[in-house]
Amino acid sequence: MDNIVIFGAGNILLSDEGFGVHFVRYLEKNYALPDNIKLFDAGTLGIMAMHIIEEADYLFIVDVVSVKGKPGDIKVYEKNDIIFDRIPTKMSPHQIGLQEVLLLSEIREKLPKIIKLFGIIPENIETGITLSDKLKEKLPKLAVLLMEEIEYLTNN
Repeated sequence: MDNIVIFGAGNILLSDEGFGVHFVRYLEKNYALPDNIKLFDAGTLGIMAMHIIEEADYLFIVDVVSVKGKPGDIKVYEKNDIIFDRIPTKMSPHQIGLQEVLLLSEIREKLPKIIKLFGIIPENIETGITLSDKLKEKLPKLAVLLMEEIEYLTNN
C-alpha cells in the first residue's frame, strides 16, 4: 500500500493562516482513515518536517495561498507548480518555504511521486486562534475534494 500523507501547514495564532492545521484536526474528528493515510499537523515546522515529506508516496499539502481570487477560493496545484515557484506558497519572508524543502528532498532523491497543494485564500490573517466563518465553512468541502482526489489517484 502506498503511504499517503495529508500535511496541514500554517500558524494557528494568525486566524486563517492556520487553515491547514485546522483542516487536519477536522479530518481527525470526522473521518476514519485507513492505516496508510497519515495526518500531519505541520504547523510552521518547515524544514523540520522534511522527514514526513520524504516518507510519503503521495503528499497532499493543505495551506493558505496568497493568490488572486476571493477569500475561501480553493486552488489545487501540482508538484511542478510548487517546485518551480509558480505560486506564492510562502506567507512569511522569515520561514523556509515549501519550495526549498521539496527541492532538498528532490536532491536527496526522496521526493514523493505525487505532490498536490490544496491552497485556500485567507480572509483574515490577523492575530486570533479561530478560523473566519468563510474558511470554517470550507472545511467539509475541502475534505470531500481531497478524499475524492486520493481515491482517484490511488485507483488509477
